[in-house]
Amino acid sequence: MIRRVGEEEAGLRLDVYLSREDGDESPALSRSAAAKLIERGEVSVNGKPADKKLRMTPGDLVEYALPDPEPIDAQPEDIPLDVVYEDGDLLVVNKPSGMVVHPAPGNPSGTLVNALLHHCSGQLSGINGALRPGIVHRIDKQTSGLLVVAKNDETHRRLSAELEGHHITREYHALVQGGFSSDSGTIDLPIGRNPSDRKKMAVIRDGHTSRPAVTHYTVAERFGDVTYLILRLETGRTHQIRVHLSATGHPLLGDTVYGGGKTAFEKRHANLFDGQCLFAARLTFVHPATGEEMTFSRPLPPDFTALLDLLRRERGQYGDGGNV
Repeated sequence: MIRRVGEEEAGLRLDVYLSREDGDESPALSRSAAAKLIERGEVSVNGKPADKKLRMTPGDLVEYALPDPEPIDAQPEDIPLDVVYEDGDLLVVNKPSGMVVHPAPGNPSGTLVNALLHHCSGQLSGINGALRPGIVHRIDKQTSGLLVVAKNDETHRRLSAELEGHHITREYHALVQGGFSSDSGTIDLPIGRNPSDRKKMAVIRDGHTSRPAVTHYTVAERFGDVTYLILRLETGRTHQIRVHLSATGHPLLGDTVYGGGKTAFEKRHANLFDGQCLFAARLTFVHPATGEEMTFSRPLPPDFTALLDLLRRERGQYGDGGNV
């Protein structure tokens, strides 16, 4: 794993720096795990072994290997894929809700990686190791939508650089709780590991264990205490949209992890919710080999459309300001 120290990280101790979340491709270590890696000489700064108390300087190049994951033998599986685009370097897939992106404890098979290994006959980049071949960025299990996958290491490196430089545009559609007074806005709140539950993320304002996170939103339609949003990620922290919306009092409908109390609409139609209402609808990036800007999009999935249709019908029944 290679990370470049940013301006906002100046002065952090090395072990603290490694415990900060850095998006899907550089997940945070615990402070103790970071310290153990450093003590074993498995972390270098600018090509030299470093002490855990070393203070970071902007531009420092930090290299380390993540601890080996629990052994899982990812095997090719003949699982249908919705391939939106494919060439010799990459492919864009539309992941269905309910599919995990890569194998992990509790989900050793049936993942997008298993399907990709079969579809691509093993021709995937190896930068992220045996459990995440080709995976440039992720979306949650219950989130559906578009992902770009790299078939070789050079493509992966260039796509990752686009992500780091905020040059890949990812647009999401969401149904959230509550009304918005403004038609558009920006949520700028740093995100890190939840100190009381390492499986969750949270808004952390101390600047030491969190990373900057920015989400832009536009109101597409209002339904009383439910709002249809279009969101664009400027950064890509783990669970960023879910955490940002929850922190601002507008959790995603159906989000059982970051959600609050259910709206009247959710209570009336509880049987229609199987996870959060979030769809990665549009993806734009520059093709690493050709230099061409490419944009891909997919229509809303049927379950999302069905909820929108219900909201529109009930808005007519209860009125624009009704408690739908």
